[in-house]
Amino acid sequence: MSYTMDTNRVWRERVGGLWEQLGKLQFEYLVHHGLKPHHFLLDIGCGSLRGGIHFIKYLEKGHYFGVDKDIELLEGGRTEIVENNLQDKEPVLKLDENFDFTSLNQKFEYALAQSVFTHLPLDIIKKCIQSIDKVLIKEGKFYATFFENNQSEDSDNPIIIESVDGLTIKTYPNQDPYHYKFCEFQRLVKNTVFSVEYIGDWDHPRHQKIMVFSKYF
Repeated sequence: MSYTMDTNRVWRERVGGLWEQLGKLQFEYLVHHGLKPHHFLLDIGCGSLRGGIHFIKYLEKGHYFGVDKDIELLEGGRTEIVENNLQDKEPVLKLDENFDFTSLNQKFEYALAQSVFTHLPLDIIKKCIQSIDKVLIKEGKFYATFFENNQSEDSDNPIIIESVDGLTIKTYPNQDPYHYKFCEFQRLVKNTVFSVEYIGDWDHPRHQKIMVFSKYF
């Protein structure tokens, strides 16, 4: 599947295209896994709201919070909100480069990081998880995607992924885009308030896997 660049909405291309497909995938997946309109959702790396638009429509007023480090993508997201007549839903969009989630002054039942850990080294991922701990309620769920390192031995070689839209992606152990073995995330949450469960395939067109961090106290 391919996409055509919309020159009037360049922010859609900047988040990787597949606007409708990936937006609906995120939304339908979380709803299938328990997200209800009255829940509060933290969308980490929300970008220009490829998934956010669907969540904002579904959630109650003021229950969607999106953070991103790119101000131009957030401005694109604000345009999407206006074009979809969703201003009355009062979504919260915040520029954030440091995972300063406590500044939102809100607790969340659900959090999502779609195609965020794919761009981060492990020490920054650890910081993100530690910050999520401060705002996720007990028994809250944090879903995150990653490129999986399925090589049997440690290697610095890239992994080549063929996307369904014809894009060839190379992932690396030490540079962006990153790939990881799931056990690396298990080590990150050892002796924390989180457990992490490997889910794996979820029909992502670029073959990112998904996992869920559960806060148990």
